[in-house]
Amino acid sequence: MDFQIRRATAGDAPEVALLTRAAYAKWVPVIGREPLPMKADYEAAVREHLVDLLHVDGVLAGLVEMIPEPQWLLIENLAVAPAFQGRGCARILLAQAEQTAKVLQLAGLRLFTNKQFASNVDLYLHQGFVVDREEPFMGGFTVYMSKPLAPDNGPPVALD
Repeated sequence: MDFQIRRATAGDAPEVALLTRAAYAKWVPVIGREPLPMKADYEAAVREHLVDLLHVDGVLAGLVEMIPEPQWLLIENLAVAPAFQGRGCARILLAQAEQTAKVLQLAGLRLFTNKQFASNVDLYLHQGFVVDREEPFMGGFTVYMSKPLAPDNGPPVALD
């Protein structure tokens, strides 16, 4: 798979919104409403957050929207186009978020998702996230997850 990741610009906002709507559409019948990312203002998100786009063979396949916090990098949105789901794109985007957190010298990653999005919860667990807590939200439950990052101690030092 030939892929490229680049930071979104203001001109990418419409495509970010379309991809997000397509990625989350499968969850509408599961929870009986549009998930919140389907309603977000992506012009503001691209302007105010870090949004990295994953292109596979020149086609927009996914995105990760990140918000730096004092100690953690919050993954606000991770979306993969339906045609690219199940092909490892989410793992690439999570690795990109992890690299971003390391560059920003943050303690790790945080995210939240709907408990009924079981495949998403399972993916995050398999990528090293742990469940911090669950809270009721709009008739369901929000699962809050985190993944601490090991400190980068730099290159090994030779001992004489």
